[in-house]
Amino acid sequence: MSQTLSGSPSQPLNLSATKTAHPWAPRRVLQAWLILPAFLLFSITWYEAAGLAILILLFALFVVRRGRMVLEESSTGSDELGLGVAFFPVSILALTLIFRHNLAVVAAAWALLAVGDSVAGAIGEVRGASPLPFNPQKTWQGFGAFVIFGWAGASLLMLWVSSTQPNRKTFLVCLFGALVGAIVESLPIRLDDNITVPLIGGSFIFCAQLMSRIFLGYNLPYLGARLGWALTLNFIFAVAVFGLRQITVSGAIAGFLLGVAVYMGYGYKSFLILFSFFALGVVATRLGYARKLERGIAERRKGARSWQEAVANISPAAFFSILVITTPYQKAFLMALVAALAEAAGDTVASEIGKWLSARAFLITNLKPVRAGEDGGVSLAGTAAGFGASVLVVILSWKLGMLQGWSTLVTLGAAWAGNVADSLLGAALERRRLVTNGFVNFLGSGFAGALALAWGLHL
Repeated sequence: MSQTLSGSPSQPLNLSATKTAHPWAPRRVLQAWLILPAFLLFSITWYEAAGLAILILLFALFVVRRGRMVLEESSTGSDELGLGVAFFPVSILALTLIFRHNLAVVAAAWALLAVGDSVAGAIGEVRGASPLPFNPQKTWQGFGAFVIFGWAGASLLMLWVSSTQPNRKTFLVCLFGALVGAIVESLPIRLDDNITVPLIGGSFIFCAQLMSRIFLGYNLPYLGARLGWALTLNFIFAVAVFGLRQITVSGAIAGFLLGVAVYMGYGYKSFLILFSFFALGVVATRLGYARKLERGIAERRKGARSWQEAVANISPAAFFSILVITTPYQKAFLMALVAALAEAAGDTVASEIGKWLSARAFLITNLKPVRAGEDGGVSLAGTAAGFGASVLVVILSWKLGMLQGWSTLVTLGAAWAGNVADSLLGAALERRRLVTNGFVNFLGSGFAGALALAWGLHL
């Protein structure tokens, strides 16, 4: 049975940050002050950093409990401290365990949340602020404040913890990290940004700081010709697919840009992997479309994908593709690129085939029967078809020489794990309207790529 924060069973648990009556509410003040322990990362080991995160978690839980007692006695009765204060150290603990050999990344992500998010929340609620077009509850002023203050805080802490990092590179990486964090913080989802901002922002910063001008220079002699082919082929492909009414105008534009990025990673070979994902998705969507339409579970616009679907499914692969040519870890990022697209293909095919061949599905968390097409629902036919799609993408990558030996099986395993994670997130979060389907798809694809990358880098 779902519960609210106050224990009432009438509404689902709301993990989103609650609205505050004053820009500098207790939650934001506490969040900003939590930047101070991050300066200790300069002189402690990773397991000591993990212990520090656990201590902050215990402190946060105590503050939440006492804070809620005080607030319940106040005239407003609003829970300004909420669970977000506890999610903060949990996210920091997770980052510490993942990036235990690079605490500078943990420090940067810590600053994004403690500085960028708290200042953005305060400035964003100033009267007269201009709302964002894609999320009226967030403002341009708050977005800009996140980028500026998050960039400053992340750069300062990253340089403080790691004196070996070049200053110019640190400033650039943290700038784009702050931009990614601001985008994530402003998304129209109800999942607490104390979870999403540090995990996604920190992961981005970790990957971006691996970039090297030296390795980019090695690849420059042939990147010019590759860019020409990337622009030409993706333009033709986008126009052709739009003409076949398989994508919308926005989907064509987004697909073109992301396709160029994917092509740049490994030329026509990475483009073929992207094409295989798209072809498998189109075929699976069209199969049994009349039956899906009759059941009311068919894709909108006869399956034509918009920019949201393109960004959700392809942006992780596009990011990994750029890192293939800009870092000394080509094989690891190729694994991540293939795993991300194999997961996206498997997820799309599993969903579409399951809706076609199965009248009902089972919730992955408790095996409760649900209608086919429900968030978090899985079926035997859909699962088998999805795994088969991932296998086809991975085998094609292997035949093209993008994967060798054990990396092939590892990549397939990562793609399958991403599909499982996608279903779990759908059952745990999407069914409760805490996140959108697109965000779940993004997380599933990104998680698959991250697992493959972790193996490739031996984290």
